[in-house]
Amino acid sequence: MGDARTHVRRRRLVPWAVVGLWLAALVLVGPLAGKFSEVQQNRAVDYLPDSADSTQVARIQDELPGGESTDLVLVYHRDGGLSAADRQTAAAQVAEVEGAYDLTDTPRGIPSADGSTLMYPVSSTEPGQDEEARNAFVDGVRGIADGTGGLGVEVGGPGALGTDMGKVFETIDGTLLLATLGVVTVLLVLIYRSPFLWLVPLAVAGVAAALAMAAGYGMHELFDVTITGQSGGIMTVLVLGAGTDYALLLVSRYREELRRHERPYDAMRAALRGCGPAILASSGTVAAGLLCLLAADLNSSSGMGPVGMVGVLAALVAMTTLLPAILVLLGRRVFWPLIPAFGSAPKARRSLFAAMGTSAARRPAAVLAGGAALLGALALGTLNLSGDLKQEDSFTDRPESITAMETLAEEYPERSSSPLTVMAPTDRADAVLRKARSTEGVADATAGRSGAGWTEISVFATAAPETAGETRTIEALRDGLDDHGAHVGGLSAQQLDLADSESRDRKVIVPLVLAAVFVILVVLLRSLVAPLLLLAAVVAVWGAALGIGGLVFEPLLGFTGTDPGLGLLSFVFLVALGVDYGIFLMHRMREESLNGAEPEAAALTALRTTGGVIASAGVVLAATFAVLTTLPLVPLVELGFVIAVGVLLDTFLVRTYLVTTASVLLRRRMWWPGGLSRAPEAVPRERQPEPV
Repeated sequence: MGDARTHVRRRRLVPWAVVGLWLAALVLVGPLAGKFSEVQQNRAVDYLPDSADSTQVARIQDELPGGESTDLVLVYHRDGGLSAADRQTAAAQVAEVEGAYDLTDTPRGIPSADGSTLMYPVSSTEPGQDEEARNAFVDGVRGIADGTGGLGVEVGGPGALGTDMGKVFETIDGTLLLATLGVVTVLLVLIYRSPFLWLVPLAVAGVAAALAMAAGYGMHELFDVTITGQSGGIMTVLVLGAGTDYALLLVSRYREELRRHERPYDAMRAALRGCGPAILASSGTVAAGLLCLLAADLNSSSGMGPVGMVGVLAALVAMTTLLPAILVLLGRRVFWPLIPAFGSAPKARRSLFAAMGTSAARRPAAVLAGGAALLGALALGTLNLSGDLKQEDSFTDRPESITAMETLAEEYPERSSSPLTVMAPTDRADAVLRKARSTEGVADATAGRSGAGWTEISVFATAAPETAGETRTIEALRDGLDDHGAHVGGLSAQQLDLADSESRDRKVIVPLVLAAVFVILVVLLRSLVAPLLLLAAVVAVWGAALGIGGLVFEPLLGFTGTDPGLGLLSFVFLVALGVDYGIFLMHRMREESLNGAEPEAAALTALRTTGGVIASAGVVLAATFAVLTTLPLVPLVELGFVIAVGVLLDTFLVRTYLVTTASVLLRRRMWWPGGLSRAPEAVPRERQPEPV
């Protein structure tokens, strides 16, 4: 009797204790979560590896008198030619800029060959590295530079580009969070068909997001982890997408157990025992895959690994502790109007996934071959992917800095509007300057500031920024100046170093991710064949999703390039997240086999029982990543599109048909060399129609 009373008290107290602990944790982490956006670094150099030549240039610039410079170009343009009044207006406005700010040199106008354009390079060290001061400087110059009477005035250059990029990232966190919450809300209402139930996982996901932001801020402060606007935005998507997936799996199992247990506490314990291992393994594969990014040479990628990992782990902890506690406290009424009564049976209805599984099992070899051929054909679309994305093409809505760059490229074809920056040891500066001027592809080179043993040299290429001609010039400069101890940087050099680092990281991280996920799957499934099948499936999905991107990005969306990091990041996310659904399916398949079901029956039962929740989870996850396509940055649009398409392919084609038919064909060999592979085969029975 005493034990019974103790059990009742525990059922009442444990959920309240869990909720109380989470409320206390929120009070502690709330202020830290608010600081997450403050530590985001979005300069191009923040994405680059420490060893890159352009990174060395940026660091040396910080040591020169005045520190880092903010370089702008004021562009005055009138179709048909500038008038004398236009030139006077330009000179007066530039003089006003010089009077308002401490410039490194007096700006001098450079006219275009046809007289329609006049550009004034402007540089100042006054803002330094402070992002707010730099933005204020750019905005102030834009406020002074104003065209009237048909005179076009644009402020461009590296400093203006950085400000425009930073303003986009400033809006990402809030916009992305609200849009994702809206999408998840609509989908949860449709999935649960309840006016109340959807609020619970959504509120818990919000708590998990706050915890993840606080942890991300802590990692930056303690371990100097690089956090960018991109990694912060993706972390938000991961928390809400993965967290909602875990909630769907748990709530589905909890609803099932409420029909078998009278008390919600006991039903939740049974639900956690049943789906807990799958959720744990699922989050483990994602966390392990993301941690492999620590091996990346690129700062932005290596920082995204731990940032994404804390997002997934925060979602895991919240959905397996806070969500169960709240659901138990609310009781069965949270499911209203479809309340699962104790001892009742679920409403009989035809299962779409049972029908799909039965149709696939009739001719498994043909279905498997057809699906594999379809994925292969879609993967051919990767041949249509464009080259590396240029910075000027990185915005869906072109800001002023980009239109200024386009004007300069058109009006000054003989001279790049974005200088390369060479840092030379001061005692060799003259020799470096002569060598730079004599390098093929260089239009001009001028010496600038000196300090801390270094001299800054601005080099103007004859080719336009980020073209093959300018790339050859950068490589020629680096080859020719290497013996002089000089470094070559600047925006174009940074983009070149970025692409080189991405290429190196793909070769290193892809095998690491595959190995890490394979080990986790082997431990969970006690097999070698099943993990290999799942990995082959997600790799095929990745190739097909990239191929669809190749058929959409340029032909339909008009994108003129592909972000260099698209291949690596989409691979990491699609492999890690795609294996999730394989784990849900295979774990249930293994459970059915352990209970004595024949291989084909185990596969079809697993599909019938998990197909609905996997489909719901896949739609939610795809929708959350699809939110990235609404942002004004092409790299995030491309990444969101590929992952969303890949998740849908994985959910409705690979898991439903290909993995199921492969399991039917392999039978117990699926579990080799585990004990299930050695279990005696039952005599095959005549296939009966699937129960409804």
